[in-house]
Amino acid sequence: MQTLSVRLIKEIDVQNPQQPSRRNFLSQSARVTAGGVLLASGMAAAAPSTASSIICADDARSVKQFDASHYLLRNVRLEEGFEREGEMIIGTRTGLWTLEINHGKIVAVQPATTAAASDLPVFDAGGLLLLPATRDMHIHLDKTFYGGPWQAPRPRKGKTIMDMIAREQQLIPQLLPTSVARAEAIIDLLHAKGTTVARSHCNIDPVSGLKSLEHLQIALEKHRNDFSCEIVAFPQHGLLHSKVDGLMREAMQMGVQFVGGLDPTNVDGDMEKSLDAMFRIALDTNTGVDIHLHETSPAGVAAIKYMIKTVKENPTLKGKVTLSHGFALATLSGNELDTVIRDMAEQQFSVASTIPLGKLTMPLPQLSAQGVTVMTGTDSVIDHWSPFGSGSMLEKANLYAQLYGHSDEFGLTRSLAIATGDVLPLDSSGKRQWPAVNDDAEMILVDASCSAEAVARISEVKATFHQGRVVFGGVAKA
Repeated sequence: MQTLSVRLIKEIDVQNPQQPSRRNFLSQSARVTAGGVLLASGMAAAAPSTASSIICADDARSVKQFDASHYLLRNVRLEEGFEREGEMIIGTRTGLWTLEINHGKIVAVQPATTAAASDLPVFDAGGLLLLPATRDMHIHLDKTFYGGPWQAPRPRKGKTIMDMIAREQQLIPQLLPTSVARAEAIIDLLHAKGTTVARSHCNIDPVSGLKSLEHLQIALEKHRNDFSCEIVAFPQHGLLHSKVDGLMREAMQMGVQFVGGLDPTNVDGDMEKSLDAMFRIALDTNTGVDIHLHETSPAGVAAIKYMIKTVKENPTLKGKVTLSHGFALATLSGNELDTVIRDMAEQQFSVASTIPLGKLTMPLPQLSAQGVTVMTGTDSVIDHWSPFGSGSMLEKANLYAQLYGHSDEFGLTRSLAIATGDVLPLDSSGKRQWPAVNDDAEMILVDASCSAEAVARISEVKATFHQGRVVFGGVAKA
């Protein structure tokens, strides 16, 4: 594993009376100052809740030396097709190629042996495998322990979701002073794991008001050239329960792309009223919906069916609803499951799953097979809910492959799709479909011979490119 250097990030004073307003805060930058290198670590962990400083991962990257917008990347290993014994796929054939990158686009792909001489800057990938950059489509950048000394979550046995919400109401004021730096620390970690695109849920609650959103947007503004991120306004303490309809609407006017929701029966106590309120905000603001649904009782199934019905009745919502977690789907089987999945596909639902381990197994392959877009995400790197997140979407693809029995060459290559937004180097017949001319230069170099190995071995990411620019690691100038 590559060693990450670590720097000290000073506390951001959110109680300063000169805190920027909600309307103009993006014009100002957070007062974040880097100190000297303190130690080396593969991953920083949890900051004490009362800390006045935060440790932030910084990978000693070579980005400053890589400032070309139009260049050649040579000796890139690309997948060229499947190797077969009869009808059985037993391997993946690769070769060395040269890519021309121009202002974030791949404009030429040529075999390394035939690439013509050029006056462009040339960088050498050294035979590393090129894969599509990964996408973390369910994460909470706004609240995390990541960035400081280790702190495990408190025991949860016997605790309800309402108990966890009460705990969070105590933690939020302690986390807010360093939330910008913490978000930036996780962005650095995601870069190191190959992720350049994300969707982050952000608390909208009576405790933090809109400050969590303001701080997250500050962090994202600071990384607008190296990281793309959608935001979900997330009523973590319940849309109805915490009476945040007004705050949610104000958040939507601040450039948020999705209205969030949470367990309409278990938290809000009124499934239809809660879902109606969520969808009403989305309709009024012409935005999408991304709801956390953890409920595994019949109420969870009823909520999914009610959402499908609502989208059917409101066609402008079609293709704009994401079901995050959706554990109730794991309680269904047979014709009922097929019918629900078919209805979700017809209304172009997507599902964001962390690929959970437990007694219930999510029907993710069935969802994909019937046309439902399935995505994955970190959810938590480390916070008061869970300590187990690594930030690696390759690890999620590996978990998917293990959980659903995709241990052969072909299955491993297909498992990569959940981490890359369905972008795969080879199609199912073995024809190369990525990278192609005019594709965005969202890509990673990994130490692997092929994508099957990268998934099975969770191969190390050596360089990450966003819009053609190196945002992690580096390549040698030829």
